[in-house]
Amino acid sequence: MSHPILKVSGVNKRFGGLQALSDVGLTIERGQIYGLIGPNGAGKTTFFNVITGLYQPDSGTFELDGKPYSPTEPHKVAEAGIARTFQNIRLFPEMTALENVMVGRHVRTKATALGAVLRTKRTREEEAAIRRRSLELLEYVGIAKYADYQARTLAYGDQRRLEIARALATDPKLLALDEPAAGMNATEKMALRGLLENICKDGVTILLIEHDVKLVMGLCDRVTVLDYGKMIAEGTPADVQRNPAVIEAYLGGAHKSVATKEVA
Repeated sequence: MSHPILKVSGVNKRFGGLQALSDVGLTIERGQIYGLIGPNGAGKTTFFNVITGLYQPDSGTFELDGKPYSPTEPHKVAEAGIARTFQNIRLFPEMTALENVMVGRHVRTKATALGAVLRTKRTREEEAAIRRRSLELLEYVGIAKYADYQARTLAYGDQRRLEIARALATDPKLLALDEPAAGMNATEKMALRGLLENICKDGVTILLIEHDVKLVMGLCDRVTVLDYGKMIAEGTPADVQRNPAVIEAYLGGAHKSVATKEVA
Protein backbone atom coordinates (compact mmCIF):
# COMPACT_ATOMS: atom_id res chain seq x y z
CA MET A 1 0.00 0.00 0.00
CA SER A 2 1.37 3.38 -1.03
CA HIS A 3 1.57 6.05 1.66
CA PRO A 4 1.29 9.80 1.09
CA ILE A 5 4.68 11.46 0.97
CA LEU A 6 3.49 13.99 3.54
CA LYS A 7 0.44 13.98 5.78
CA VAL A 8 -0.06 16.84 8.21
CA SER A 9 -3.12 17.42 10.36
CA GLY A 10 -4.35 19.56 13.25
CA VAL A 11 -1.54 22.12 13.15
CA ASN A 12 -1.98 25.10 15.45
CA LYS A 13 0.51 27.90 15.96
CA ARG A 14 0.19 31.01 18.08
CA PHE A 15 2.54 33.99 18.31
CA GLY A 16 1.59 35.79 21.52
CA GLY A 17 -2.00 36.92 21.03
CA LEU A 18 -2.05 36.06 17.33
CA GLN A 19 -3.44 32.69 16.25
CA ALA A 20 -1.37 32.24 13.10
CA LEU A 21 -2.61 28.71 12.24
CA SER A 22 -5.84 27.01 13.29
CA ASP A 23 -6.27 23.28 12.66
CA VAL A 24 -4.38 23.32 9.36
CA GLY A 25 -3.36 20.20 7.44
CA LEU A 26 -2.69 18.72 4.03
CA THR A 27 -2.00 15.38 2.37
CA ILE A 28 0.49 15.22 -0.51
CA GLU A 29 0.60 12.05 -2.57
CA ARG A 30 3.78 10.76 -4.15
CA GLY A 31 4.45 12.30 -7.55
CA GLN A 32 2.28 15.39 -7.06
CA ILE A 33 3.04 19.05 -7.44
CA TYR A 34 1.04 20.51 -4.57
CA GLY A 35 0.27 24.21 -4.24
CA LEU A 36 -0.25 26.25 -1.08
CA ILE A 37 -1.75 29.66 -1.74
CA GLY A 38 -3.59 32.47 0.01
CA PRO A 39 -3.64 36.26 0.36
CA ASN A 40 -0.85 38.09 2.17
CA GLY A 41 -0.90 37.21 5.87
CA ALA A 42 -2.88 34.03 5.30
CA GLY A 43 -0.39 31.85 7.19
CA LYS A 44 1.28 30.14 4.22
CA THR A 45 4.85 30.87 5.24
CA THR A 46 4.15 30.05 8.89
CA PHE A 47 2.73 26.65 7.88
CA PHE A 48 5.64 26.10 5.52
CA ASN A 49 8.10 26.95 8.29
CA VAL A 50 6.39 24.53 10.66
CA ILE A 51 6.63 21.71 8.11
CA THR A 52 10.32 22.40 7.53
CA GLY A 53 11.36 22.79 11.16
CA LEU A 54 11.92 26.54 11.43
CA TYR A 55 8.91 27.00 13.72
CA GLN A 56 7.66 24.60 16.37
CA PRO A 57 3.89 23.99 16.24
CA ASP A 58 1.75 24.21 19.36
CA SER A 59 0.03 21.02 18.20
CA GLY A 60 -0.27 18.80 15.15
CA THR A 61 0.63 15.40 13.75
CA PHE A 62 3.09 14.74 10.96
CA GLU A 63 3.85 11.71 8.78
CA LEU A 64 6.55 11.54 6.13
CA ASP A 65 6.33 8.61 3.73
CA GLY A 66 4.05 6.72 6.11
CA LYS A 67 6.19 7.20 9.22
CA PRO A 68 5.81 9.62 12.13
CA TYR A 69 7.89 12.70 11.50
CA SER A 70 8.88 15.43 13.95
CA PRO A 71 9.99 18.67 12.26
CA THR A 72 12.08 19.91 15.16
CA GLU A 73 15.22 21.29 13.49
CA PRO A 74 15.96 22.20 9.84
CA HIS A 75 18.99 19.89 9.52
CA LYS A 76 16.97 16.95 10.84
CA VAL A 77 14.21 17.80 8.38
CA ALA A 78 16.75 17.62 5.54
CA GLU A 79 18.06 14.29 6.82
CA ALA A 80 14.48 12.97 6.96
CA GLY A 81 13.95 13.80 3.28
CA ILE A 82 12.48 17.30 2.96
CA ALA A 83 14.55 19.98 1.25
CA ARG A 84 13.45 23.60 0.95
CA THR A 85 14.28 26.89 -0.69
CA PHE A 86 13.49 30.35 0.66
CA GLN A 87 11.54 33.33 -0.61
CA ASN A 88 14.64 35.46 -0.07
CA ILE A 89 17.55 33.70 -1.75
CA ARG A 90 19.94 32.21 0.81
CA LEU A 91 23.03 31.16 -1.08
CA PHE A 92 26.64 31.40 0.08
CA PRO A 93 27.44 34.43 -2.09
CA GLU A 94 31.23 34.19 -2.05
CA MET A 95 31.26 30.46 -2.82
CA THR A 96 31.06 29.19 -6.36
CA ALA A 97 27.87 27.69 -7.74
CA LEU A 98 29.50 24.25 -7.55
CA GLU A 99 30.55 24.75 -3.93
CA ASN A 100 27.01 25.79 -2.99
CA VAL A 101 25.61 22.55 -4.36
CA MET A 102 28.36 20.50 -2.72
CA VAL A 103 27.38 22.00 0.65
CA GLY A 104 23.87 20.65 0.14
CA ARG A 105 25.22 17.26 -0.81
CA HIS A 106 27.15 16.89 2.43
CA VAL A 107 23.95 16.06 4.33
CA ARG A 108 24.27 12.60 2.73
CA THR A 109 27.97 12.04 3.39
CA LYS A 110 29.29 9.19 5.53
CA ALA A 111 32.84 10.40 6.15
CA THR A 112 33.79 10.94 9.78
CA ALA A 113 35.53 14.02 11.15
CA LEU A 114 38.71 11.97 11.60
CA GLY A 115 38.53 10.76 8.02
CA ALA A 116 38.18 14.33 6.81
CA VAL A 117 41.25 15.41 8.80
CA LEU A 118 43.38 12.47 7.68
CA ARG A 119 42.10 12.63 4.08
CA THR A 120 41.60 8.86 3.92
CA LYS A 121 41.00 7.12 0.61
CA ARG A 122 37.32 6.69 1.45
CA THR A 123 36.98 10.39 2.23
CA ARG A 124 38.70 11.40 -1.03
CA GLU A 125 36.49 9.07 -3.03
CA GLU A 126 33.38 10.43 -1.37
CA GLU A 127 34.44 14.02 -2.05
CA ALA A 128 34.99 13.17 -5.71
CA ALA A 129 31.54 11.59 -5.88
CA ILE A 130 30.00 14.69 -4.28
CA ARG A 131 31.69 16.89 -6.88
CA ARG A 132 30.46 14.71 -9.76
CA ARG A 133 26.89 14.67 -8.47
CA SER A 134 26.92 18.42 -7.87
CA LEU A 135 28.07 19.06 -11.43
CA GLU A 136 25.30 16.77 -12.68
CA LEU A 137 22.73 18.81 -10.74
CA LEU A 138 24.04 22.09 -12.13
CA GLU A 139 23.64 20.59 -15.59
CA TYR A 140 20.15 19.38 -14.69
CA VAL A 141 18.93 22.85 -13.72
CA GLY A 142 20.64 24.43 -16.71
CA ILE A 143 23.51 26.40 -15.18
CA ALA A 144 26.51 24.06 -15.46
CA LYS A 145 28.45 26.71 -17.41
CA TYR A 146 28.45 28.84 -14.25
CA ALA A 147 29.90 26.13 -12.00
CA ASP A 148 33.02 28.15 -11.17
CA TYR A 149 31.28 31.53 -10.87
CA GLN A 150 30.69 33.03 -7.44
CA ALA A 151 27.02 32.69 -6.59
CA ARG A 152 26.60 36.45 -6.11
CA THR A 153 27.59 37.08 -9.74
CA LEU A 154 24.81 34.94 -11.19
CA ALA A 155 21.68 36.47 -12.66
CA TYR A 156 18.65 36.42 -10.38
CA GLY A 157 16.87 33.60 -12.20
CA ASP A 158 20.05 31.52 -12.21
CA GLN A 159 20.44 32.04 -8.45
CA ARG A 160 16.92 30.61 -8.06
CA ARG A 161 17.98 27.59 -10.11
CA LEU A 162 21.11 27.23 -7.99
CA GLU A 163 19.00 27.12 -4.83
CA ILE A 164 16.92 24.34 -6.37
CA ALA A 165 20.06 22.41 -7.36
CA ARG A 166 21.40 22.72 -3.81
CA ALA A 167 18.10 21.45 -2.40
CA LEU A 168 18.07 18.53 -4.84
CA ALA A 169 21.60 17.64 -3.70
CA THR A 170 20.12 16.36 -0.43
CA ASP A 171 18.20 13.63 -2.33
CA PRO A 172 14.83 14.79 -1.02
CA LYS A 173 11.58 12.86 -1.05
CA LEU A 174 9.79 16.21 -0.97
CA LEU A 175 11.08 19.47 -2.42
CA ALA A 176 9.46 22.46 -0.66
CA LEU A 177 9.73 25.71 -2.63
CA ASP A 178 8.92 29.09 -1.09
CA GLU A 179 8.00 31.61 -3.80
CA PRO A 180 10.41 30.24 -6.44
CA ALA A 181 8.98 32.53 -9.15
CA ALA A 182 9.29 35.72 -7.06
CA GLY A 183 11.00 38.44 -9.09
CA MET A 184 11.04 36.44 -12.31
CA ASN A 185 9.83 37.73 -15.66
CA ALA A 186 7.38 35.79 -17.83
CA THR A 187 10.10 33.97 -19.76
CA GLU A 188 11.89 32.91 -16.59
CA LYS A 189 8.62 31.70 -15.10
CA MET A 190 7.94 29.50 -18.12
CA ALA A 191 11.42 28.00 -17.84
CA LEU A 192 10.89 27.44 -14.11
CA ARG A 193 7.63 25.66 -14.80
CA GLY A 194 9.40 23.31 -17.20
CA LEU A 195 12.11 22.59 -14.62
CA LEU A 196 9.59 21.81 -11.88
CA GLU A 197 7.65 19.51 -14.20
CA ASN A 198 10.88 17.65 -15.00
CA ILE A 199 11.81 17.36 -11.31
CA CYS A 200 8.43 15.84 -10.52
CA LYS A 201 8.60 13.53 -13.54
CA ASP A 202 11.98 12.33 -12.27
CA GLY A 203 10.50 11.22 -8.95
CA VAL A 204 10.62 14.15 -6.53
CA THR A 205 7.32 15.35 -5.08
CA ILE A 206 6.94 19.14 -4.83
CA LEU A 207 5.22 21.45 -2.34
CA LEU A 208 4.96 24.96 -3.72
CA ILE A 209 4.09 28.27 -2.06
CA GLU A 210 3.58 30.85 -4.76
CA HIS A 211 1.88 34.23 -5.16
CA ASP A 212 1.57 33.77 -8.91
CA VAL A 213 -1.82 32.07 -8.84
CA LYS A 214 -1.84 31.58 -12.61
CA LEU A 215 1.39 29.58 -12.36
CA VAL A 216 0.01 27.48 -9.49
CA MET A 217 -3.25 26.72 -11.27
CA GLY A 218 -1.44 25.67 -14.43
CA LEU A 219 1.19 23.57 -12.70
CA CYS A 220 -0.22 21.94 -9.56
CA ASP A 221 -2.21 18.72 -9.21
CA ARG A 222 -3.91 19.87 -6.02
CA VAL A 223 -4.08 23.13 -4.10
CA THR A 224 -4.79 24.16 -0.51
CA VAL A 225 -5.92 27.73 0.17
CA LEU A 226 -5.36 29.44 3.52
CA ASP A 227 -6.90 32.65 4.79
CA TYR A 228 -6.37 34.15 8.25
CA GLY A 229 -4.57 30.98 9.30
CA LYS A 230 -7.41 28.63 8.36
CA MET A 231 -7.99 26.27 5.46
CA ILE A 232 -10.79 27.58 3.27
CA ALA A 233 -10.44 25.25 0.28
CA GLU A 234 -8.62 22.15 -0.94
CA GLY A 235 -8.88 20.30 -4.22
CA THR A 236 -7.94 20.39 -7.86
CA PRO A 237 -7.11 23.78 -9.39
CA ALA A 238 -10.45 23.73 -11.22
CA ASP A 239 -12.35 23.12 -7.98
CA VAL A 240 -10.43 25.74 -6.05
CA GLN A 241 -10.77 28.54 -8.57
CA ARG A 242 -14.56 28.14 -8.55
CA ASN A 243 -14.80 28.08 -4.76
CA PRO A 244 -16.73 31.11 -3.46
CA ALA A 245 -14.62 31.29 -0.30
CA VAL A 246 -11.46 31.57 -2.40
CA ILE A 247 -12.95 34.32 -4.55
CA GLU A 248 -14.05 36.12 -1.41
CA ALA A 249 -10.61 35.84 0.16
CA TYR A 250 -8.78 37.24 -2.85
CA LEU A 251 -11.15 39.96 -3.99
CA GLY A 252 -13.59 40.56 -1.19
CA GLY A 253 -16.50 39.06 -3.03
CA ALA A 254 -16.94 41.96 -5.45
CA HIS A 255 -17.35 41.32 -9.17
CA LYS A 256 -17.26 37.57 -8.86
CA SER A 257 -17.07 36.97 -12.59
CA VAL A 258 -13.86 39.01 -12.65
CA ALA A 259 -12.63 37.22 -9.52
CA THR A 260 -12.98 33.84 -11.17
CA LYS A 261 -10.93 35.06 -14.12
CA GLU A 262 -8.22 36.45 -11.82
CA VAL A 263 -7.96 33.32 -9.70
CA ALA A 264 -7.73 31.20 -12.85
